[in-house]
Amino acid sequence: MTHSYKPRRSALYMPGSNARALEKAKTLDVDCLILDLEDAVAPDSKATARDQIVSAVSGGGYGEREVVIRINALDTPWANEDLAAAIKAGPDAILVPKVNTPADLQQVAHRLALGQASVGIKLWAMMETPLAMLNAAAIGACGRDPEVRLSCFVMGTNDLAKETRAQLNPGRAVMMPWLMTCVAAARAGGIDILDGVYNAFNDLEGFDAECAQGVEMGMDGKTLIHPKQIEACHAAFSPSEEEIAWARKINDLFELPENANKGAIQVDGKMVERLHADMGLRFIAIADAIAAHSKA
Repeated sequence: MTHSYKPRRSALYMPGSNARALEKAKTLDVDCLILDLEDAVAPDSKATARDQIVSAVSGGGYGEREVVIRINALDTPWANEDLAAAIKAGPDAILVPKVNTPADLQQVAHRLALGQASVGIKLWAMMETPLAMLNAAAIGACGRDPEVRLSCFVMGTNDLAKETRAQLNPGRAVMMPWLMTCVAAARAGGIDILDGVYNAFNDLEGFDAECAQGVEMGMDGKTLIHPKQIEACHAAFSPSEEEIAWARKINDLFELPENANKGAIQVDGKMVERLHADMGLRFIAIADAIAAHSKA
């Protein structure tokens, strides 16, 4: 069984209107950078931000960091120019906000094809509207269609709270059904999913708790609004040394000739099935990818 893994533990939003921030991003120990043309940019700064992001991405220097451009929503006056500029810049992915149905992603994918965009440019989808929650399974299924290029969901919990009038309180109890629905939809579509931002970036204890909750839900990582959140985020979404050692141990045992035809074996007083070994392979792949990412 072969596993590949791209570290997406952390995805930091960087405003495209801030040239210094775009340059500083090249020095940050973060897995993904979301260079933002949407919420973080005022209307009268959209054109400047667009030009700065194209220049920054085209110029390179971001190393192994996954570079993502978030365009403005498809029903805004900036979307067409944003998309054309993003295709020109050639990031790793384009993040589409306010995705409501599969048709939204299919529309963008069609534009990518018409613009002869590199096949390496993927689509990420912001899941942040009531319609997105109701259509999560259908949107996630786009991950199985190579022409759509969908590779990741990003939870937009602030917008979701605004649009539904639900309260975004500590513990996110009222958000949990939507978050888990999107996790299930992402897994069914074979794509990753990143948790929403934690707004109080000076509240490290609260951030730690929300990271732990994201791990428990099965999120692949978390979106961030400040560099000071990166270290704790990586600690939460990286396998522990104990998890890695256990994964290697049970996989080594299943590879022994005497266990070749067994569906379950006893390890340290516990019954372990092959499905646990397969789950362990993912931990090993994650650890190896993180190690390679850190050395790059």
